Amino acid sequence: MVATSTIATLVVASAASLFMAWAIGAGSSGSTPFAPAVGANAISVMRAGFFVGLLGLAGAVLQGANVTEAVGSELVLFPSGGGLSAIAAIVALLTAAVLVAVGIFTGYPIATAFTVTGAVVGVGLAMGGQPATAKYIEIVSLWVLTPFVGGGIAFGTAWSLRHEATTEERLVPLLGGLVGMILANIEFVLLAPGSEQVSVARAVARAAGTSILPSMVVVTLLIGALATGLLYLDIRADAAAGQRHFLLVMGGLVAFSAGGSQVGLALGPLVPLLGEGPTAAIPITGVLLFGGLGLLVGSWTGAPRMIKALAQDYSSLGPRRSIGALIPSFIIAQAAVFFGIPVSFNEIIVSAIVGSGAAAGGGEVSREKMGKTVLAWVGSLALAFALSYGLFWVIDAVL
Repeated sequence: MVATSTIATLVVASAASLFMAWAIGAGSSGSTPFAPAVGANAISVMRAGFFVGLLGLAGAVLQGANVTEAVGSELVLFPSGGGLSAIAAIVALLTAAVLVAVGIFTGYPIATAFTVTGAVVGVGLAMGGQPATAKYIEIVSLWVLTPFVGGGIAFGTAWSLRHEATTEERLVPLLGGLVGMILANIEFVLLAPGSEQVSVARAVARAAGTSILPSMVVVTLLIGALATGLLYLDIRADAAAGQRHFLLVMGGLVAFSAGGSQVGLALGPLVPLLGEGPTAAIPITGVLLFGGLGLLVGSWTGAPRMIKALAQDYSSLGPRRSIGALIPSFIIAQAAVFFGIPVSFNEIIVSAIVGSGAAAGGGEVSREKMGKTVLAWVGSLALAFALSYGLFWVIDAVL
């Protein structure tokens, strides 16, 4: 019989994970994906919160495994091969969730990946674990490159859409085709047996029984051509409506990607606790569904405030600049999901919004707001590390 204390500890850890999922849904995955679309008046704040919750839930279940495993087992190395204890998981999750919640209610988007990473590393080192230096280099590289790569792509895309030498009737469908080709190669858990993840292109190639790589290229090009053609016809019929439709589709794809990336930040610390005892039989999809529901509730109850902050306070975006912001956000988010790197959606989307806004001269971007946001990002990482390390050390000494 499992000890009552063990069950109670697991329940508390699960509650902390659910609280973290709510905070992420309300602040990061819930607020950022549709913020450019709201800023461009393509969708209302409340509708954006509703749809982002559903899409985030789908992304969490279909794509959340990679980042969940990375946060749970790759941020700190233990000689024994184990992971965080139940107490350590509770400390890490509550520390990160409280910091993110403070950001939600003060109107500043705290970088969730920064707080969770700092908290998990803090308690892990306090437990006696060793730094995972190679993983840290990988993570920090993405964090540092995101503002430059995402902001640069957003600037180039928005500038091209505004430039007199380009024709929106042709450029927007080509961008849609690029998104379609990326979508064809995104990996999903339901397209393969067990917990394996494969893309639509690879699944079709396997079903056809032909050479994998050539078949994947053909499928990718066909899906890209289909997306280009459909968007071209839509824009030919009504340019403004076509742009709005593309903007809403991109917001949906970014919301889906946010769920796949951010759910791991809430569930990762629980992973070492689920391999033994009564929880050993729980499939990963069940765990991801649990976290996805937390994201859903957070998006529906807390996201509208942050959506407004991002859509209106950082930059006044039209459809062109909004498209420019969402395309790099989608690309970077899917790269992070593929490689299993915890990434901040606030950093991704804010960098893209600023980059696309700069294409119009940058006069509408609030520099004071941006400066405070960057300080909040860096401060949340350091504060989460220090608080989680100190709290666990105190608890461990008392117990």
